[in-house]
Amino acid sequence: MKLTKLFLLLFTLLFVGEIQGQSPKIVAGINIDRVKRLEKFVQSEMDKGNIPGAVTMIVHNGQVVHQGALGYKNVATKTPMTTDDLFYIQSMTKPIISTAFMMLYEEGYFKLSDPVSKYLPEFKNFRVIRSVTDGPDAPTDSLKSEITITQLLSHSGGLMHGLEQNPVQIRFRNGYFKLGIKTIQERVANMTKYPLLAQPGTEWNYSAGPDVLCVLIEKFSGMSVNDFLKSRLFEPLEMKHTGYNVPKEEQSKIVALHTKGKNGTISVAANQPPYENVTVWSGVNGLFSTAADYATFCQMMLAGGTYKGKQYLSRKTVELMTSNHTGDLFKTPGTEWGLGFAVVTDGPATKTPASNGLFYWGGANNTHFFIDPKEKLIALFMTQESNFTWEYHNSLRQMVYQTLAD
Repeated sequence: MKLTKLFLLLFTLLFVGEIQGQSPKIVAGINIDRVKRLEKFVQSEMDKGNIPGAVTMIVHNGQVVHQGALGYKNVATKTPMTTDDLFYIQSMTKPIISTAFMMLYEEGYFKLSDPVSKYLPEFKNFRVIRSVTDGPDAPTDSLKSEITITQLLSHSGGLMHGLEQNPVQIRFRNGYFKLGIKTIQERVANMTKYPLLAQPGTEWNYSAGPDVLCVLIEKFSGMSVNDFLKSRLFEPLEMKHTGYNVPKEEQSKIVALHTKGKNGTISVAANQPPYENVTVWSGVNGLFSTAADYATFCQMMLAGGTYKGKQYLSRKTVELMTSNHTGDLFKTPGTEWGLGFAVVTDGPATKTPASNGLFYWGGANNTHFFIDPKEKLIALFMTQESNFTWEYHNSLRQMVYQTLAD
């Protein structure tokens, strides 16, 4: 009888030990074993020659549970990618500028319903095109209503970005982003020389509106955008590696911009982003950052505008920024636009596991992030490859949500 009990005890201990040995490692509600699937995805994109490498990061319940680097920061020199490398984040600059601008909203400098012309009178002079194929001398229409501050933030004011390959946008791109401009004030002064794509409030068109926000930041604060960002966001948040210019001692950390050519081979692009002597403090693009720095910004937004005991925005302002301000104008399924971010309004319609209220954006060199307040989840995918695709963003959601284990 005693031998039987001893046998059962030994069997139980061995059986439980085997189960425990097979148990997944859970950290802050994330299955660390399943994070390997995200790494496998990155490796597969490298193996296909689509990207040089990437830095990925997951923050859940306020804890960094994954930060990894795979591949090269430069395929020509075979320099390995590291987690503290610097990325030219392009349009991921826009959410930061919008946040800085809303800090001034909280100080009472403007109302979201204000027409932009209240502060920049030349914005009364816009005309509206009749067709994107129109020549420079084609007839245009007068404004039915003026562009508002909300429309600047939500890309619904009729302004353009110059990204499309039609005559109207090409003329804008060549004139607005021309070489030789020294300040953001000088650049935005050229904006009203070009017509709008649509009457304000009638269409969503990705735009250079955040550049106008920069001019208004300087007008309201009396500081350059560069100084405002440094003193009001980057230094307090300890985002020590984020800025328009990269110090010489950090330039070795810059991830080179790559491109995949028609022959299917990825190589370092001939033209690289400017990283020193930059004086145009742009809201459209221009910032360099690390995954960790940008994750800190995301954590502040996820926490309702507060980070490490310091308040940058109120919880209600963050809620306002991450609500739908464009009705059904944005044509991505399940998604609309807030004030500086795209916002998921119908998770299942996105065909990803996204929660309603998730907000996100990306940069032209395939840097991507999302913030999910419901799941208390932040994820980043950072590479530098010039053929932009939202597929990386969708894959990021796919590979990160499957790690949830709480």
